[in-house]
Amino acid sequence: MRKLFGTDGVRGTANTYPMTAEMALRIGAAVGRYFRRDSRGVHRVVIGKDTRLSGYMLENALTAGLTSTGMNVLLLGPVPTPAVGLMTRSMRADLGVMISASHNPAEDNGIKFFGPDGFKLSDQAELEIEKLIEEGVSPAQAQNIGRARRVDDARFRYGERVKSSLPRNLRLDGLKVVIDCANGAAHRTAPEVLWELGADVIPIGTSPDGKNINLGCGSTQPRIAAETVVAHGADVGICLDGDADRVVVVDETGQVADGDQLMALLASAWSKEGTLKGGALVATVMSNLGLERHLEAQGLRLERTAVGDRYVVERMREGGFNLGGEQSGHIVMSDYATTGDGLMAGLHFLAEMVHSGRKASELAQQFETVPQLLKNVRYGEGQTPLEDASVKAAIADAEKRLNGQGRLLIRKSGTEPLIRVMAECEDDALLQQVVDGIVSEVEAVAG
Repeated sequence: MRKLFGTDGVRGTANTYPMTAEMALRIGAAVGRYFRRDSRGVHRVVIGKDTRLSGYMLENALTAGLTSTGMNVLLLGPVPTPAVGLMTRSMRADLGVMISASHNPAEDNGIKFFGPDGFKLSDQAELEIEKLIEEGVSPAQAQNIGRARRVDDARFRYGERVKSSLPRNLRLDGLKVVIDCANGAAHRTAPEVLWELGADVIPIGTSPDGKNINLGCGSTQPRIAAETVVAHGADVGICLDGDADRVVVVDETGQVADGDQLMALLASAWSKEGTLKGGALVATVMSNLGLERHLEAQGLRLERTAVGDRYVVERMREGGFNLGGEQSGHIVMSDYATTGDGLMAGLHFLAEMVHSGRKASELAQQFETVPQLLKNVRYGEGQTPLEDASVKAAIADAEKRLNGQGRLLIRKSGTEPLIRVMAECEDDALLQQVVDGIVSEVEAVAG
């Protein structure tokens, strides 16, 4: 079992274990040693970050740890997470690092890693790195210490890559688009890309101050974006999260469409075009049952994985699929990117609007969702509420009541100390009862 790594890298509150400068230095040294096992040639790592204040501290500490093992560091500055995957591969780096806590509040931060192929690390690789962190690593000899320098054009390279995923002749002329950048990593890139493609751009969430990332904006809080769309008579709103690997869409009426609806749209369109590989969409256990039924009606399959976009990507690579993602808005288009890319997915939604001539509201609701209820319960350090007998009994009772009528999913969050209780059922009353029953037991145990 991994102790330090969660669903998506290492994450926590800044200046609190494990998100301290000291720990970041140790992580940098360990991962540098892991990827420098072959002593031949020049070794390099690219580091990107979002706009959190603590990013400066962690960037410097990671750089110190990496250079101490002989790695040369290329600092990209604030860029979306998918840009790090892209740059790791295009710059022939041994490793890519993204400093970000994604959709979490500004006081949190995290460290994500990409291998030389631009894909996130496997569980096994993370276990080996954890072992190196615990044991400590020997630094390089003085003459072999690495160097560090800034790369000034990373966001421009990424912007060009995102645009190249669209047909060359496609333009967004005449579309009024609200883009909410969550005061995060895409606050400059996303409005620029949309403007270059011809859209009339209304940017919000583009004034980061180190403390306002995801604050009342972005893909997890799209209310302001929805109000802006309606107030300006915009055709559509695109809402990213802090590191721009997630997206939700707001239609012209202010209604929000999540990742399930976007994946349904893209899967149907790609299937008709003959470009959907394997006749399947890969998504997690959190995706709505309505998505599964929608795909089945078209002769397509839904392949489910554990929660986390890297597990989605692993299944896509294993099965040769090219479309996958999460209900939360991670959309992975492996023909163009190695990880979830919110801006790219948003552009492909706009492309469907252009191709079809239809309104966002006509495209953003592809299927009727099965009623789904998700509640989170926070627990304290060292607590294991899911192992308590009363919680197990409540879960067993809920499964018995839902048998044949719905679906139940209970799991620990991989990024926060939360127990997530989710159920789906056509009977709203039963849905509320089973979720509340489990939540009450978990709350009682967690205090």
